[in-house]
Amino acid sequence: MIKVKFNTRQFNKDMKNIIDYSTGFAEGVHKGKKDFLNNLGIDVSEIASQFIDTNARVSPDTLHHVYEWYKNGSPEARLFDIQYTVSSIGLSFISQFKQSNSVKEGSNEPFRDKAIIMEIGTPVVIKPRNAEALRFEVDGQVVYTKKPVVVRNPGGDTQGEFEKAFDMFFGKYFTQAFLNSGNLRQYFENPSVYKKNLGKGKRGGRSTGISTGYRWVANASVAS
Repeated sequence: MIKVKFNTRQFNKDMKNIIDYSTGFAEGVHKGKKDFLNNLGIDVSEIASQFIDTNARVSPDTLHHVYEWYKNGSPEARLFDIQYTVSSIGLSFISQFKQSNSVKEGSNEPFRDKAIIMEIGTPVVIKPRNAEALRFEVDGQVVYTKKPVVVRNPGGDTQGEFEKAFDMFFGKYFTQAFLNSGNLRQYFENPSVYKKNLGKGKRGGRSTGISTGYRWVANASVAS
């Protein structure tokens, strides 16, 4: 007669721990979501800014207004911030303009709100302040006038161009190229960390699952 002893107590314990590990892994994933979105927001905000920098260097006539004078495409000279917020529905991005502190050649004062004024296309009225007349150049000719001067389109070809670049990144590049072909998608489609820690999960149960799932999501990044 052949007898086989099977330790059902240990088997039941192992199975319970594995189930608890799986449940804990899902809990950890949920807990790590906020940290992941925060990290993703930081990364994407900078990548979006770099995208606009590149477009500004390629097409300076359309995006020079969102940089300090003569520094088109320079990260240190940006007159915009791309900020993000994390909410229950996910990740949102918004842009805000900053005031300029540089002085254009031929001027005495910074054009503080040049980014927003040129983006919207707001006409600008220039009046003499500490002098009897205005002095400026038109087609290489010096002109003097005592009357206010209205500049109908102070930015040239800049009206709406920052918004267009912003929408291009988030509406096309980010959704079609960045998310679909990036490492981030592949990372989430292959949760190998779950399998690698299954042995620990069989011993540690739910607590091991929570820590594993949390780290897997929270540590995910664009470069994953």
